[in-house]
Amino acid sequence: MYLRGLKFAHEINENRLNRLDKCYFLGTLGISIELRPNMQIKRVDYLNSEDAAALVSLLNAYAEEPLGGGTPLSQQVRDSLPTELAKIPGAYSFVVYSEGKPVALLNAFTGFSTFNARPLINIHDVYVAPSVRGSGALEMLFTAVEEHARAVNCCKITLEVLEDNARAQSAYRRLGFKGYEVGEEGGEALFWQKKLS
Repeated sequence: MYLRGLKFAHEINENRLNRLDKCYFLGTLGISIELRPNMQIKRVDYLNSEDAAALVSLLNAYAEEPLGGGTPLSQQVRDSLPTELAKIPGAYSFVVYSEGKPVALLNAFTGFSTFNARPLINIHDVYVAPSVRGSGALEMLFTAVEEHARAVNCCKITLEVLEDNARAQSAYRRLGFKGYEVGEEGGEALFWQKKLS
């Protein structure tokens, strides 16, 4: 889906988000974000009909936005996505609920770093509904994914971001991500694709 994208990486270290009451504090960066009351996060059970409906609804909202392509998901994708995700080892998703309504989504997949001989997590989709942007929902999603990555001994978390999405890039940098580089030469990695029919 992303033709012009940048690859970001976040090395797993001890600078992590800790939840204290209704605030999140981001490691040593000193960022404090007041959360709205009644926000919860849940790992998606792909075979649970309510979880599946929340996932599909949020992903479709993302797809309909200009930065998501501006086109809703096809009915075939809506119908099959949760079942297909359930078949993939290392696929997992988190949904944030505000007052019982699904408002934010993160889809991720386990990969592997050959240079570190350890697993990694790649964040594939991130969507936060406009009504809760800036409320701490994004931080809740990234806390959950980092805690999972630590639990399975991952060396890093990666994601892709559109080069024109300055707001997302700023948020990801604030959360400890930066452009992916192998070494001093070669520059930052770019995310390319070849579509298969």
